[in-house]
Amino acid sequence: MKQTYKTSPKFIFSAGGTGGHIYPAIAIADEIRTRLPKAEFLFIGANGKMEMEKVPLAGYDIKGIDISGIQRNRWWANFCLPYKIFKSLRKSSKIIKEFSPDMVIGTGGYASGPAMWAAARRGIPILIQEQNSFPGITNKLLKNKAFAICTAYPKMESFFPVGKIHLTGNPIRSELFQHLPEQRKAKEALGFDPDLPMVFSFGGSLGARGINNAWKTNFETLKNSEIQLLWQTGKTDFLSLKKFDGKSRKIQLKEFIYDMPMAYAAADLIVARAGAMSISELSLVGKPTIFVPLPTAAEDHQTKNARSLVNENAAIMIANENISSSIMPVIQDLLSDTNKQKKLSENFLKLGKPYSTRDIVNIIFEKLEIEA
Repeated sequence: MKQTYKTSPKFIFSAGGTGGHIYPAIAIADEIRTRLPKAEFLFIGANGKMEMEKVPLAGYDIKGIDISGIQRNRWWANFCLPYKIFKSLRKSSKIIKEFSPDMVIGTGGYASGPAMWAAARRGIPILIQEQNSFPGITNKLLKNKAFAICTAYPKMESFFPVGKIHLTGNPIRSELFQHLPEQRKAKEALGFDPDLPMVFSFGGSLGARGINNAWKTNFETLKNSEIQLLWQTGKTDFLSLKKFDGKSRKIQLKEFIYDMPMAYAAADLIVARAGAMSISELSLVGKPTIFVPLPTAAEDHQTKNARSLVNENAAIMIANENISSSIMPVIQDLLSDTNKQKKLSENFLKLGKPYSTRDIVNIIFEKLEIEA
């Protein structure tokens, strides 16, 4: 170890609100723990949010703060926000003083702000990891406090200081997606005909109502075609859509997909929301993908994510309001054009960052003068 006086550095991870902010933090912590088993970790998140459950399940301690994001559609709900920010800053400062971290790493979301601000005020180095092509408010406010900003997309100079940007990609468990099963075997393993095209559609653990409604609207057309569908409905709509399960041997409904690599391997085409982490996984898989951005995502960042891929001829985008009328024609057109499929796949794979987590941790260790 280059840094012999500090064999067990301490790290605080500040993130929350959605899985898109939480799972990158966990992935970075896992990589540090693998390379530096004596390191100590603490997460800070928002009370009552999913991080308070997900982080302990991943094997890390977490402390909660009372903070919430800006309510864009319920402006009156923001009256208490200044008090919450003040209170969460005080608690974050107390946590940081007691834990005495060597670095604080923020992966975005409103829950990351107080701890990052408190750390910066104490002179503790902070690192930002930005998942999206359009940064959130918290990361934009913290840009001058961080020593490094790890981004998933190029051309972020208009948002962040040029000298701080590191184009690393998003931290994911890339090893899961680098050695996928052979496609025919994957289709057979999932109960599909290996000689027919298969579409994999998913919208996250809760699902995507716009995409679900599109399949419901086009069910008869789909049933009478040669297209097979693995349809992950998500938890919210599964019971109401279960009546469609079993009506066609070519269509399977699942509330949740536990083996994503197998589903990716089997697919000829993929239909998905344009969340940052889904895009990062899919860029390693390289299957032709149709993105349907969630229109209510903060600052419409999913549309910006998808558009950045469309501009590179790496994906297709359909607006949520057009999905029911457009999904079948777009899929049929794409399945009939193998050259277009090949070009989309090639361009998507070029954008993949298989060593993103390792590269982010290398930046962290370099700052702390650690070799591991």
